[in-house]
Amino acid sequence: MGMELRKAIDQISKDRGIDRDLLIDTLEEAVRSSVARKFGDHMDIEVSYNDEAGEIEVFQFKIVVDEVEDPLSEIDLEAAREVDPNVQMDDELGFKLKVEDLGRIAAQSAKQVIIQRMRDAEQEIIYEEYKDRKGEIVSGIVQRRDRGGWIINLGRTEAMLPKEEQIPRERYKRGDRVQAFIIEVLPSGRGPQIIISRTHPDYMAALFKREVPEVSDGTVRILGVARDPGSRAKVAVSSKDRDVDPVGACVGVRGSRIQNIVQELHGERIDIVVWHPEIATYAANALSPARITRIMVDEDEKTLEVVVPDDQLTLAIGRKGQNVKLAAKLLGWKIDIFTDSRYAELNVARKGMEQLASVAEMSMENFLSAGFDTVAMLAEAADEELDRIEGMTPTKRDHLRAAIRLLLPAQPKPEEAEEDGPEGEEMPRETAENAGNDEQND
Repeated sequence: MGMELRKAIDQISKDRGIDRDLLIDTLEEAVRSSVARKFGDHMDIEVSYNDEAGEIEVFQFKIVVDEVEDPLSEIDLEAAREVDPNVQMDDELGFKLKVEDLGRIAAQSAKQVIIQRMRDAEQEIIYEEYKDRKGEIVSGIVQRRDRGGWIINLGRTEAMLPKEEQIPRERYKRGDRVQAFIIEVLPSGRGPQIIISRTHPDYMAALFKREVPEVSDGTVRILGVARDPGSRAKVAVSSKDRDVDPVGACVGVRGSRIQNIVQELHGERIDIVVWHPEIATYAANALSPARITRIMVDEDEKTLEVVVPDDQLTLAIGRKGQNVKLAAKLLGWKIDIFTDSRYAELNVARKGMEQLASVAEMSMENFLSAGFDTVAMLAEAADEELDRIEGMTPTKRDHLRAAIRLLLPAQPKPEEAEEDGPEGEEMPRETAENAGNDEQND
């Protein structure tokens, strides 16, 4: 029996990776719990595993007294001296109990404790193993659908692939092999909860690290990833070695390296962007393949005004705004895109407003705060509306009106431009033109 118990301990420790001492502690605790269930907590016992004999030993201890009040914890002197002739009053005497005497219920209780403790120990080992693997790629088998997503079998444990971490339009079925990225490992009463993702930006970075040796050894660095999962992504790269082209390294010969990543992500298009410390240059790279005319940078607001040729607007914005959205996410800046013609119009309007602000000896912010951002709006405003502008005075208003008339020359009203016919009726257009021709003929 002893040899069988020792073999069982050694086999379980090897198969499940549970520390042998932890298993022995679990066995001792299980037996101690069973004794307490049968005889009560007040019984003084000691449980230990004898490795040489390969058995669990249980000793009950009793105090030597004159008159016994509790047979489970006390023994009279006469009975004690039958066991040990040298025993004295108030000595503590130990008796070895047989584990088999605990009974079927106690044995079943011990078995349940052992199973539960082994399960807890195994889950703790799995948690310790996976808690340091956050940020790694794992592969598993789709096992079943859960309310929150799919359960993926990783071998010794399971992981959750939530709906929000799945690539849109990807479909799974039981038995499919799936690869994903560990984003969270949480301790749980039912075992560690491992959360994996296929949409996380760091998943793409991990794929590049796996596929591109220059990324793995640190020669090429990935400095940013922006994804529209399953559709398109932008990856910013930089090289520590001047002789190593970061884009070429990531793409590989005939695109072999990047194609492996694209296939793993089921056709997600990937733009490799060269990172640059100057934000304007970095933005121009990020908005590729569109050509950029100029970029205005507002450091305080982290805003970029990007001007592109009229025929490059569609490329710069991308389908459903995808290109500019990904570029903005990659940079962490807001991007406004204008065509050359539109920017020229806005620039003229802006210069006009700046001239008016100078004439009125006021800040542009005063006009903008009052809701006036074009010369035309100021021209159409009543005096009462202009007077509500902070810092406006009657004299400044008069100067402003005069400046507006210079910037926007008065146009003849339509009814004034046309001659009236008899009784105030308008002369037909054809007649007016003919009349003009007759005058020239004369």
